[in-house]
Amino acid sequence: MKTLFRSKIRFVLIPVMAVAFLFLVGFLVMHLWNYTLPVLFGVSAINLWQSLALFLLCKILFGFGGGGPRRGGPPWRRKAMRRKFDQMDEEGKARVRAYMRSRSHCWGGMADEPDRKTDDGETQQRD
Repeated sequence: MKTLFRSKIRFVLIPVMAVAFLFLVGFLVMHLWNYTLPVLFGVSAINLWQSLALFLLCKILFGFGGGGPRRGGPPWRRKAMRRKFDQMDEEGKARVRAYMRSRSHCWGGMADEPDRKTDDGETQQRD
């Protein structure tokens, strides 16, 4: 299987698999819609193309899943959290760092990070 995706056939196989996956999702959305909503709310049944359009509309409105916990969430939340962290006193920052080190392996070595530049151009070393 590993050699299959390294060969030239991947340029044909991967798009075919992506289209098949989209049709499978559309098929599932169609059947879930047609099984539940006409009975509950009296709406009409939908076909495969309408279910694909509904799936795409939901992905546009609610996101494609790019802002999960591993990526830090939406940019406005990261900026707000950074502002909060910058306004904390040193004792509060130390508590947050200790908590994050205990919760995640990624916060282990703060000494590995480069030094921060302050607003007046001086270099500030990390704790």
